[in-house]
Parts: sequence; structure tokens; C-alpha cells
Amino acid sequence: MKLKLEKQQEFVIGGYRPGNLGVDALLVGYYEGKDLSFAAKVRAGLTPHLRREVFEVLKPLHTACPFIDLPHTRASRWGGGVTAEQMKEMQWVMPKLVAQIRFVEWTNDGHLRHAAFLGLRTDKPAKAARRE
Repeated sequence: MKLKLEKQQEFVIGGYRPGNLGVDALLVGYYEGKDLSFAAKVRAGLTPHLRREVFEVLKPLHTACPFIDLPHTRASRWGGGVTAEQMKEMQWVMPKLVAQIRFVEWTNDGHLRHAAFLGLRTDKPAKAARRE
């Protein structure tokens, strides 16, 4: 018998990669003190309807990159990093929205493996999103 255990927690949305339907991938992170650290690019769980809906919520929040640890010098093995070249494709947003994210584990690089979007959290302030 195979049993897959998954974790989930809240992460702050700090940006996204635009796509045909609005949002192609969310860029999420967590606070360490006052600094926002990058955790993952999240594509799974974003249905066409959610891609458009989340895009409309993020559109008025455009700003400069809020993550302190981007860009990465190289893409990570699991596709979690964001290089300087990839940053040109991204749209950055004020870190005000919180997303519930499901994932399998943290990598050695401090990124999420197999992350999936579960929904927006309006009951949680962004500053409360810490690495659990």
C-alpha cells in the first residue's frame, strides 16, 4: 500500500507569471522577520476560472519584486528557483494576499516540492505567513 502524506500552510503571494488565462504561476513566500523569502512557483491547482479570478485580484497590486532572495543564480533541480532571466517574465505584486498551498516537502534549497494552490485566505494577514 502506498500512502502519500502532504503538508499545507499559508504563503504570501509576491508575484505571478502572466499567462493566456491571466495567471500562469503564482510566486509565493513567507516572512522571516520583516523580510519576504521566496518559497515556490505554484501552477498546480489553478483551474482556468481561478487563473482569471486571481489575476483580477492581483492586477491592482503591481509593484517591484518584494522577495529578498531573488534572483537565484541558477534554476533549482525541481524548478523552484527564479533566475534573473526568468524574473523579466514575472509581474510582482504587493505582498498583501495569502494563499493556502499544499506541498509534499521542503527542499534543501528552502523551496517547496509539488506545490498546489488550494485557495485564497482572506482571514489571515500576510505578515502572519511564516515557515512552519
